[in-house]
Amino acid sequence: PISLMAINQIFLWGPLKELWDTVEGAVWRRQPESVHLLDLQLKKHKPNFLSLYKNPPKSAEQREKVRKASTEGIAIQGQQGSRLLPEQLLTEAFILSDLFDIGELAALELLLAGENQQPHFPGLSRGLVAVLLYWDGKLCVANSLRSLIQSRHGKTFTLELSGELVALTTRFTDELMSQGLTRRLLTLVSEINVTREFERLQKERGLGNEKHRKEVSDLIKECRQALADCLFAWTCQSPLGKDDTLALVAHLETVTVEADGSLDSVNLALVMALLYCLDVSFLEQGTEDREDLLQALPLLTEKQYVSAVHSRLVDGRPWKLPGLQAVCRLAWALALHALSQLPQGSALAEFTEADEALADQALLGGVFLFMTEGMLGCEGFTHDEFYTRRLHSLITDFLALMPMKVKQLRNRADEDARLVHMSLQMGSEPPSSLRKDLDHLMILIGEFYSKDPFGLELALEFWCHTESLQHTSLQGSYLGMAMQRPPHKQVVLSKFVRQMGDLLPPTLYIPYLRMLKGLANGPQCAHYCFSLLKTNGAPHGDNMQVTGSPVSWEHFFHSLMLYHENLRRDLPNADATHYRLPPIRGITQRELDGLTSFLQLLCTIITWSENARLALCEHPQWTPAVVMLGLLQCSVQPVLKGELLLCLAAFGKSPEIAASLWQSLEYTQILQTVRAPGQKQAAGIEVELNEIESSCEEYPLTRAFCQLISTLVESALPVNLGAGLRAPGFQPYLTFLRDAVFLPFPTRAYRRAAEKWEVADAVLEVFHKLLRDYEPQPSDFVQETVELQGEQVLAHKPPGHSLMFHLLNDSPTLTLCLSLLEEGVRQLDTYSLFPGKKQLESAVLHCLCLLDLALQKEVVFMDLLRESQASLIVSPLEQLLQGVSAQSRRADHIVNIARYLYHSSSNPEAAFQSAKILQRIARYPNIQNRLVGDFTHDQTVSDKLMAGFVECLDNEGAEEGLEKGDDSEPAKKEARIRHETQIHILNLLITSLELKTPNLALYLLGYEVKKPINSTNLQDAGVLGCPRSCLHAILSLLQRGSERRSGPVLTSQAPHLAELCYQVIYQLCVCSDTSGPTMRYLRTSQDFLFTHLQHLPFILPGDEISALSQMSWLMKTAAIELRVTSLNRQRSHTQRLLNLLLDDQPRTQHAADGETGMEESRSVSGFLHFDTVSKVRRKLLSVLDAINFSQDVPELLQLDFFERTQIEQVIANCEHVNEHGHTVCNVKLLHRVLVAEVNALQGMAAIGQRPLLMEEVNSILQQVVERNRVRRSLSAKRHALQSWRGLVETLLTACPADLIPADDRQIIIRDLLLDLHDKVLSEDSAGELMPIVAGAVFTLTAHLSQSVLSEQQQGAGLEGGSSSGFASIANSALHLILRKLLDFILCTGGGFQRLRAHLYGALLYYLQIAQKPEEPDTLQQGISMWERLTAPEDGFSKLQRENLAIIESYGTALMEVVCRDACDGHEIGRMLALAVLDRILSIDRQSQWLLYVCNSGYLRVLVESLRQDDTALQTLLSPQPPLLKPLYIYESKMALLTRVAKTGQGAVELLRCGLVSQLVECQVFDMVPDSDSHRVFGQRDPSGFIPSPLDRYRQILLPALRLFQVILTSTTTHHQQGATQVLQWLIVHADTIQGLLRCQELSMGALQELSLLTGIISKTALPGALEGQDVNSAALPEFQGHISRFQRQCLSLLGRLAGSERERLLKQAEIAAPGDPAERREEMEVKINVARFRICLFRLSNSYSLYSRVPSLGLVLFLLKNSAADFFRFHQSHRQALGKLQSLEQLPPEELKELCAALVSGTGGVEKISSVQRSLLAKRRLVQLINNRAKLLALCSYVIETCLFVMWRHLEYYLLYCTPTDPKDSLMPGANWSPRDSRHVWIILGGDYFLFFYLPKSEPSFIYIMTNDGQQDLEQLQSDMGAGFGEALQRKLLEVEGLYSQVRSRYTFIQALVRRIRGLLRQPKS
Repeated sequence: PISLMAINQIFLWGPLKELWDTVEGAVWRRQPESVHLLDLQLKKHKPNFLSLYKNPPKSAEQREKVRKASTEGIAIQGQQGSRLLPEQLLTEAFILSDLFDIGELAALELLLAGENQQPHFPGLSRGLVAVLLYWDGKLCVANSLRSLIQSRHGKTFTLELSGELVALTTRFTDELMSQGLTRRLLTLVSEINVTREFERLQKERGLGNEKHRKEVSDLIKECRQALADCLFAWTCQSPLGKDDTLALVAHLETVTVEADGSLDSVNLALVMALLYCLDVSFLEQGTEDREDLLQALPLLTEKQYVSAVHSRLVDGRPWKLPGLQAVCRLAWALALHALSQLPQGSALAEFTEADEALADQALLGGVFLFMTEGMLGCEGFTHDEFYTRRLHSLITDFLALMPMKVKQLRNRADEDARLVHMSLQMGSEPPSSLRKDLDHLMILIGEFYSKDPFGLELALEFWCHTESLQHTSLQGSYLGMAMQRPPHKQVVLSKFVRQMGDLLPPTLYIPYLRMLKGLANGPQCAHYCFSLLKTNGAPHGDNMQVTGSPVSWEHFFHSLMLYHENLRRDLPNADATHYRLPPIRGITQRELDGLTSFLQLLCTIITWSENARLALCEHPQWTPAVVMLGLLQCSVQPVLKGELLLCLAAFGKSPEIAASLWQSLEYTQILQTVRAPGQKQAAGIEVELNEIESSCEEYPLTRAFCQLISTLVESALPVNLGAGLRAPGFQPYLTFLRDAVFLPFPTRAYRRAAEKWEVADAVLEVFHKLLRDYEPQPSDFVQETVELQGEQVLAHKPPGHSLMFHLLNDSPTLTLCLSLLEEGVRQLDTYSLFPGKKQLESAVLHCLCLLDLALQKEVVFMDLLRESQASLIVSPLEQLLQGVSAQSRRADHIVNIARYLYHSSSNPEAAFQSAKILQRIARYPNIQNRLVGDFTHDQTVSDKLMAGFVECLDNEGAEEGLEKGDDSEPAKKEARIRHETQIHILNLLITSLELKTPNLALYLLGYEVKKPINSTNLQDAGVLGCPRSCLHAILSLLQRGSERRSGPVLTSQAPHLAELCYQVIYQLCVCSDTSGPTMRYLRTSQDFLFTHLQHLPFILPGDEISALSQMSWLMKTAAIELRVTSLNRQRSHTQRLLNLLLDDQPRTQHAADGETGMEESRSVSGFLHFDTVSKVRRKLLSVLDAINFSQDVPELLQLDFFERTQIEQVIANCEHVNEHGHTVCNVKLLHRVLVAEVNALQGMAAIGQRPLLMEEVNSILQQVVERNRVRRSLSAKRHALQSWRGLVETLLTACPADLIPADDRQIIIRDLLLDLHDKVLSEDSAGELMPIVAGAVFTLTAHLSQSVLSEQQQGAGLEGGSSSGFASIANSALHLILRKLLDFILCTGGGFQRLRAHLYGALLYYLQIAQKPEEPDTLQQGISMWERLTAPEDGFSKLQRENLAIIESYGTALMEVVCRDACDGHEIGRMLALAVLDRILSIDRQSQWLLYVCNSGYLRVLVESLRQDDTALQTLLSPQPPLLKPLYIYESKMALLTRVAKTGQGAVELLRCGLVSQLVECQVFDMVPDSDSHRVFGQRDPSGFIPSPLDRYRQILLPALRLFQVILTSTTTHHQQGATQVLQWLIVHADTIQGLLRCQELSMGALQELSLLTGIISKTALPGALEGQDVNSAALPEFQGHISRFQRQCLSLLGRLAGSERERLLKQAEIAAPGDPAERREEMEVKINVARFRICLFRLSNSYSLYSRVPSLGLVLFLLKNSAADFFRFHQSHRQALGKLQSLEQLPPEELKELCAALVSGTGGVEKISSVQRSLLAKRRLVQLINNRAKLLALCSYVIETCLFVMWRHLEYYLLYCTPTDPKDSLMPGANWSPRDSRHVWIILGGDYFLFFYLPKSEPSFIYIMTNDGQQDLEQLQSDMGAGFGEALQRKLLEVEGLYSQVRSRYTFIQALVRRIRGLLRQPKS
């Protein structure tokens, strides 16, 4: 059974397409490795070539198999299993099988291919597509065969391919030829017939719409052509054998001509093939392989060959085309003649003698006429350079080898001329038997050489270069060897030209002129022809009978002058009525023809040769311009006038002549621009157009006038044209062209249909040029007047202004342009040929250009109009284009313009302009919505438009990199235009995507525009009826070649196009609406990102900028993909991309799908597994390598004439921001400015130096172009680097952390950091890239720090907290990173402070790595001091020490930079620099940095800047939230100063710098805002980011208090000055401080304030604080008053904090923050306890005035009890937390979530976290809780100890040392206590004041009413205390000590105090 696998050999389309791609790649594109691929393909397809075009045969077996496919299924190649096919498909397959007579399986396969390719052919069914594919497959085979044959080595041309390839193709094609290829080709050419095929297809309904019909017929024609070309290419290179040659002759015998008498191009190719068979002229060239070629030539080696061909051609049988037979006979005659000249030819004498006879036969057969009509008339003749060369050799060989025949022809022509003359004299008819062979020969030469599409200038062979000796000015190609004798052939030919002109009979006059016209075609030929006509002229005589040759300038211009003289006499009066039918009596028809011919010759010569133009125009006697303009005023026929105007147009090509021509035109009033007074009607060309040409329905004059104006406008347009007689300017001409020619053109009658479009094209060309050269100027909008014959008339505006005005209004001109566009697209949609098609296309193109130019210039135009306030009304063109069309009654102008894209294959230029216009319109957001509606309104139009856009993008023929000037080859120009069309369409999509939806881009890219966009479900083209959209086209452009190792073809072939494609895709992915559908489609259907990322980096040596931009967009898209897949938890996708970007193992290129699972399970880098496989560079790093950080900057301008500063100013003025956002200089504008400047210079010196000045202008322009390139290059590098950074940051931040193991993560970051630094620190790296690098360094270092920390945390969990080292990243790597970071900081120099901010951030993160993480305080037995001192150094301190050593090795340079940044500059930079200083000072044990900061004066600057901060800080306290910058800087400064103050040395230095005195002067401390509760609720910042005024105040106050506290601690008791200065601050701000101590409500902040204030007061406001100070004695009492007030307030706080308020406070706290009560409460308690224990300390050290009302000892006891109770509560929760930490693994998930919730903000935050992170967070939270409890326990124990101590002290004093005295003895209330040992008390209490207790009522056990009996009081005290300090309390206290104080150094302190107090209370009172 035949499966479809077996059918593969005869598969009719896919493999054949592949074959053609391979052949094209090898032969034409010369791809590397192509020879091998070609060899494989040729072996595979050999059967296809051997049985060319033979279809696989039908068979019953196959038919049966296909019939069963609907029930049993059928196996299809490339798909697993069998597939059931629908019945309908099988029916179609049978029809197809019968239609093309192919096997049923092949038909089925073709149909399935058609179904597959259907999206590429919108609007066609699969059957119709299959028809196209069938013929396309055939064409692929024919094209491949043709290319293979063309690549052979041979006698005519070479493709310069490699020897290996040529050997392969020659061997292969020889084999085919030996198997009868020629016969097969000839059979196929005669069998394949378009009409017959169409009839068959029509019968089976195999033809679709017009486009399909055209495509099928084109394919069939191309197939025939390619087959015929195969034979032609073969004969060009190698001769055919005898049988093959005879077969070819036999085929040509039966050939017929087309309707117009010419051969079709297929038969022409076969005729040419035969002519090359009979060609021996190549032997004259004497190439090095001449001998080999001689051996291979059967003409010389095979006698039978010559004999057979000879007999066949001489044989008298007439052919169907006698002319063709004559051509072949002539070619054979010439071949025989050439052979007779060769030594080998003697053997063939019997044949070679017949050459003359054969030539005669050929002439009898009308050979020259047939060559002119049958061969040159064929459209395909000009398509092949080798047709032209062969025909040239045929003509020239005839003239050179058979001079006698030529002479005979001339003699016969002379004879005939005499006969004609006689018959004319006698008045009889000339004889009918006249032969016109010489006429035909001359006309053939004229026709043949007048077309020169390849610029070969073959006619040069007819001109002998000896003449060039007389004309040394000529730059001829033979100048260097002028003395050399020209070749014989050339001498003969040039003699022919000269002799034929001698004594020329009148009958040959016109043919001879036509021949000269052909031979003058080309720059050098024209010069020679000009010289010939010049030398032919006679010496100038006065006699009228000119004796010179009639073919000379002299004769011709003389005749013209005579005609002018004669006709001028007949000039009618302008008012005469008979002007309409003037008597044309001056010139007969023959004279008219002769004049026309000569004018055409003149036109040709002066078109090509500028010298001829100037020489003729300036000739004093001939004055051709004047005579011609004179003749134009006479009554001659319009045809002649047309020719005269065309000649003037040719003269007008030179600007010098053009200027004078304008004046002459105006003077002669050819177009009447000035009306004489009283003149009734117009005269001149307008009348001729309206009255003569219109009635004749032919318009040669009008067309020629348009061409003249077009040429003159381009050469010169004088501003003052017609000055003095009328308002000067071009306006009358424009009005005539517009109102008399353009607007009426559709309604006039035309005899030749094509002329209608010729007129339109000619006039539109003028409009196009005028508008193209117009630049709107402010002066255009000012209404100026000119004086004319004494009165003021309005001046004319420039013609471009007038055109703009008409195009920006709903004028007839615009309407006609738009209807022309509509007509054009309607005609193109018919796909049929019609007369004037080419001109219509050209006219349409001009219309599109006009619209484009108007859109381009309208912005400036309308801006200037607005500014001028002129009374013109214009509308923007894009709005006018939305108007309703008169023809269709619909608003479809823009749709019509867009429809030209559908015809891009036949009209690339129109499609290009259409795309350009649409891109300009797309910028306007308000139009987008309308456009989408217009485009989608009608489904069929909508499909066509979509297909048009897609077709333009899909185009294979586009090529990038072709310069605009390189349009010499039409193919190259077309390729460039197609490419630019693609660019415009992509720019249109990019512009539209940035606008609001729905927009044009979404519709074109296949998204829903009628439903929500994100509901779009993108599919591959053809799936679920989804049409092929621009997105599919863009993806297929990018995917081409992406499966190969070399990567996507587009990136290198069309870099700019690829860049835009990637940008479109990025924009779709980044926009929230389109992102979902796009990324889903790219991921699932295309695997787009993975495929493209694996080819990074793109390296394009020629176009670095595009390569970088391509990578930028791709990396940005990849970053989005990583983020999205991570969020959606599509782990495998994320993992795959990560592996691709980060792997450093060599990847198996393009692993099959099955292998990916294995790849993902492997770790990303495997750095630690030292395997034998060599490492490869990580993809991310190789992309970084591709960004070159160095940038060559152009040198400064070296100017001799211009002033550099002024030039720089001018350049700056010409700068603008282009569409890519780059600031570039507009080079064209700059050029205009500079040239205007040069032109403005006056005087001779300036004129002499003009060339030098222009040279300098050029050098300036080149410099500016280079600058623009540098800016673009830098911008591209910045963009690429930013994208790279974005991708890296996304990788590290957004992707799940567990996808990259921590050790790999650190190594990857290390690699990235080191590479980044290496690149940025290299000598020549560009400063512009540094900021991005610094940002990347910052994030990378942050991630490194995080990674190391999290790794340690995990490690700590595993090892029970004793982790000491750094796991993955070695210290050496860390040191290297630090060194590079510091180098980077230093290399930034003085500038770049913002950049350094990033680096400081990075440095802080880096230094954080060496900080020891927080460990839980387990309260277990601590390490003794000795153990601590002798312990080995742990990893953290080691790293810290080494870091410090590295930092210090940089010396003062680094210190200087950091300190300078800390003191001055940008706020963020200052904060970070301060933070860095703080961090380094904290680890700097040697105090190097501290010394530097102190000694260099930076510390003083910082301290003194506090005073300046004061005013800024005061503004912060206003209710409206201002900028918070000053606050942050202040906080940073204070943090640093606090750090400095922590060492004694630093604190002393700060005091010396006057820190406190600076703070004393700050008034901000006195500005306490109202508390929050009194404020209006609405004023708070809703985001919660900006703190309330009170919080802001605390942020200012607390750092200052902390700083004081540190200073007081550091300066110890030796430096009383510290305490004194702080006291001074307290006193200066006493009111504020007392207010704070009164403390109305106790919030969190208030407690912080209190805790710090009481701390400071307890250290400063001591007794005797003012002693020894130089305090003013008057102020002393006041100071003492303040101090005592502070003391009292502090003591009164104790009661509030310890007593009943405490509970209320805690309750308040819970109400205030119900969400988080636990944490709040703890903090509250900490603060309360701190405050309490500070006050207790205070109590100890201070003595009180007896007058004060002070707290009682009972309060202390109360405090003691509470603290003991709190202690046990805290201890319990500490133990619980510790237990949880130890069994973290076993905790239930709910509890874990609860623990994490405290650290994760936002709802649902916990849900998104992975389990690993969750346990890390929970662990961190538990450590926080444990340490928090440990602090609370420490405080409780401290409070307990302090209370006990105070109690013991007091009891000891009162119960042991104090004896009551008699109260009456003293006036003082306190006198009834007398110390038993006053000295002792002094020592203990620090003063000789007695303590006085007041026991409040609330504690009944202490109630004590003061009596005068002191002894009684003491006893009461003892008993009350005894009751309060009971057994239970004592037991509790001892338990506290047992639980907690064991691990502290104060062990047994509580025990001792309890024992003593117990003793005191038990002691009997004496």
